[in-house]
Amino acid sequence: MENLDKQNQIQIELGEDVAQGTYSNLAIISHSTSEFIIDFIRIVPGIPKAKVKSRIILTPEHAKRLLFALKENIDKFENANGPIRMGGDPGGFLPPIGGIGQA
Repeated sequence: MENLDKQNQIQIELGEDVAQGTYSNLAIISHSTSEFIIDFIRIVPGIPKAKVKSRIILTPEHAKRLLFALKENIDKFENANGPIRMGGDPGGFLPPIGGIGQA
């Protein structure tokens, strides 16, 4: 069984450039019949234009796995640190653009 576990392990490499991360304070989510697209954006106060910093394209199955993984991690975080507080209605924020999904 131990050999089987070793064969099924994936080695993941995190390069120094990616390890630093990219800050995002807005995610726009859209989808087609075959994929979900998540654009991560950084909005800076006083700057009327914002650039997409990263785009992730997922299959519907992987998008659902991401949903479950985020839920599990948020639950663990809140159990350890208390509830995450959001100002106002959590569904009430709309970015200053129209016709696109949001997160």
